[in-house]
Amino acid sequence: MSEWRNWSGDQRCRPSAVARPNTVADVSALAATASASGGTVKAVGAGHSFTDIALTNGVQVCLDGLSGLLTVDRKAKLVTLAGGTRLHEIPALLAPYGLAMENLGDIDKQSIAGAISTGTHGTGLKFGGIAAQVRALTLVAGSGDVVHCSATENAHIFAVARVGLGALGIITSVTLQCVDAFMLHAVERPEPLADVLESWQQRISELDHFEFYWFPHTETALTKTNTRYAAGSLPAGVAPLSTASHIFADVLISNTMFSALCNVTGKLPSTIPGVNKMASRLTGNREFGDVSHKVFATPRSVRFREMEYALPVEDIPAALGELDIMIKRRGLQISFPVEVRSAAADTIALSTSNGRQSGYIAIHQHIKTAPFEYFKAAEEIFLSHGGRPHWGKWHFLQSKDFAALYPDLEKFCRVRDGLDAKRVFSNACLDRVLP
Repeated sequence: MSEWRNWSGDQRCRPSAVARPNTVADVSALAATASASGGTVKAVGAGHSFTDIALTNGVQVCLDGLSGLLTVDRKAKLVTLAGGTRLHEIPALLAPYGLAMENLGDIDKQSIAGAISTGTHGTGLKFGGIAAQVRALTLVAGSGDVVHCSATENAHIFAVARVGLGALGIITSVTLQCVDAFMLHAVERPEPLADVLESWQQRISELDHFEFYWFPHTETALTKTNTRYAAGSLPAGVAPLSTASHIFADVLISNTMFSALCNVTGKLPSTIPGVNKMASRLTGNREFGDVSHKVFATPRSVRFREMEYALPVEDIPAALGELDIMIKRRGLQISFPVEVRSAAADTIALSTSNGRQSGYIAIHQHIKTAPFEYFKAAEEIFLSHGGRPHWGKWHFLQSKDFAALYPDLEKFCRVRDGLDAKRVFSNACLDRVLP
């Protein structure tokens, strides 16, 4: 079989076969066959995880044939989507019903099943990750049985399956709690980093959606504030970006020029501090408004590796300060910005926000730059604050490390034993991170 690679290109595998099911019955047959033969199957979405969570030497199951809108309850604002539906496809599917997803991350290429399975999230202390929007799931268990779960049906499965790591089954449909379609007023401004950290708790508490980017070797934060408005009711004078503005800021500056700069700084690391100062002046100073998904998500064509940790929200300023000190002490030259966000607490067993309001610090390195000294040193800082790694992004933890981080890990493993006793869905990643 040909080699499969993830989006960043550094996670690779050669599946024994690739299956492209078009029905739930097809998926069920694949799992049942693997169970009977002692084989494995692994569902894959868009390949946007940076870890090896989607890799397999068994049968790779591409869910693109299970895509689209299955049911809509307009009154209850509930929609059911096939598991392979990509996030960027959902707005057009919901638009005829005047609905939208409550919150999104800044990348929308993932499948809905893959996004919830790894704990993908956006920003906003009033809003949980995408998995927190889920009201019901259908999955195919290791035996091939089709299992429906919700808060009232197989509730013990639902409690853990919304962030299931692909360990519990293949998700064939997801029911989401949506909201009425809405607009976002976006304000992006450069500000002194010290001021942003001082006001961090107040901003995330009072604003709908707040995040910021910090270029190491600078004292500037690029802040992004998104305020929610009902459909068609943006403040006077606030309008969508023109095509020219979008091409200049999001394509030429944020992607094309940044990619070129990364190639230059990769060969001349000593230029990184100066380049970062220039980048912080050229980007992040605009105001516009648009329908929600066009503001939440932005294009990403520069390939990178990423590590992201969820910390207690109040620990973010201290942890970021320690990250800055570590970069200086080690003499690291870091070209990619650090991204900082927040999310509401939830009750999902392996959610990074389980039981606590969380702040997220994401660090990145260009795909051509060795990331591991930076990532391992940063991870020590994050762990010292009780950090939990994003399941789809780089970390160096093993199963023994997760028991202290997740009080419901044992509950998750009991459900796994019931749904996949023969480990039909196992791979090297799951063997490493789960007991």
